[in-house]
Amino acid sequence: MKQAGIDIGSRSIELIVLEDGQIIHNKQSESGYNPVDRVKELIADISFDKIMVTGYGRASLEIAFDYPTVTEIKAYGTGAAAMYPGVRGVLDIGGQDTKVISLNEKGKVLKFEMNDKCAAGTGKFLEMMATTLGYDQNSLGPSALEGQEGIEINSMCAVFAESEVTSLLAKGCQRADIALAIHQSVCRRAVGMIKRQNLNSPLMFAGGVANNSCMVHLLRKTFGKDIIVPESPQFVGAYGAAVLAAQE
Repeated sequence: MKQAGIDIGSRSIELIVLEDGQIIHNKQSESGYNPVDRVKELIADISFDKIMVTGYGRASLEIAFDYPTVTEIKAYGTGAAAMYPGVRGVLDIGGQDTKVISLNEKGKVLKFEMNDKCAAGTGKFLEMMATTLGYDQNSLGPSALEGQEGIEINSMCAVFAESEVTSLLAKGCQRADIALAIHQSVCRRAVGMIKRQNLNSPLMFAGGVANNSCMVHLLRKTFGKDIIVPESPQFVGAYGAAVLAAQE
């Protein structure tokens, strides 16, 4: 029996296929302007008996293919608990939203908080700040790790933060120092959400921003070694969806 899980995010699409609990396929694609076509390409050469879809664009597949769907909260909670039994919380920072999920000892969702009103503190925010500073997306985190503390970004609104960054550059501040300040502002926002949910450790850091070395460093600096970063943090939701497909 093969179970597929698809996570349609705002920036990327992840696909995982399980057989007897083992991953036999994992694929990734940009979401693009037509995620339905991207999904067709991803599943064109694979077979599966069951499927479950989650993520930002899950409704589009429910309409196009009549595939069953599940919320991102349940998918990420299930995926995290299946990957690392005993994990008690999930921080997911994706392209357009940030989620904090509290789990019980059996991996069931207890409560959650989600920021989906604007791009503040998300991957999109970091992408915009990288462009303003003249970095590509992959070099922003490593550069920030070389920065010196002392600068503070006060606004988490992307538009106002961009103005702050431009002003700091005009004053002669170093790009790496500004990059560090940007990451610290995102980290403070995430830590605030984690503390409001009163999460127990260990905590998993998932989503695309978990690939950012500076964000991982800052979170571990705050919470110690109880921050788990999976090898492929963007696939946690798809993995959870595949696990739930098997349960269905």
